[in-house]
Amino acid sequence: MTLVAFDFDGTLADSEMMDRLAARHGVGDEVAGITERAMRGELSYAESLRERASLVGGLSAADAADVYGDVRLRDGAGELLAKLSEDGVRVVVLTGGFGPGVEAALDAAGASVDRVVANSLPEADGVLTGDVEGPLIEGTKDDALAEVCAEYGVDVADAVAVGDGANDAPMLDEAGCGVGFQPKPGVEEHCDVVVESMAELEALLRERKILG
Repeated sequence: MTLVAFDFDGTLADSEMMDRLAARHGVGDEVAGITERAMRGELSYAESLRERASLVGGLSAADAADVYGDVRLRDGAGELLAKLSEDGVRVVVLTGGFGPGVEAALDAAGASVDRVVANSLPEADGVLTGDVEGPLIEGTKDDALAEVCAEYGVDVADAVAVGDGANDAPMLDEAGCGVGFQPKPGVEEHCDVVVESMAELEALLRERKILG
């Protein structure tokens, strides 16, 4: 048995949930500025996530639910997830994004995975509080990958990790095969192989005998 761990925003989905929430709240430019600072190494991932979450504080829970409900998988992702499940491959999502958006996208595609490890934006009095909670703020994806592999009895050396961003680098380094999906600058050096589409990823998984 093997396991494939996917990032969500920018990998299984072609958009970023935080960007969608920020646009709905009218703070898109401010959030983009924080993201750019993080990419330049001026902020840690945890710092940038907390700063961005604070900017969407006050967005109504109803608006947030609408944004989550509109999240969709990229073309071909749902079909690939189904093929992996049919072949008995354990599939997990490890994301710094938010659980409700992941679940909405999976539901819309009629897809399922074995585990979603995600963060959340707490609500109080009908609005987002501006806080962020979850295992992938200070926690890193290499530790999360090791935990799910241990849970399912899979050696990390037999696992595949698929991601695009800097916070994916730890799991790309840790997995037996680190796959960059349209990787952002500086991420490719952490990848064993790079793909540009779900079709390319499926072909790679067949080549490596992960898919039959």
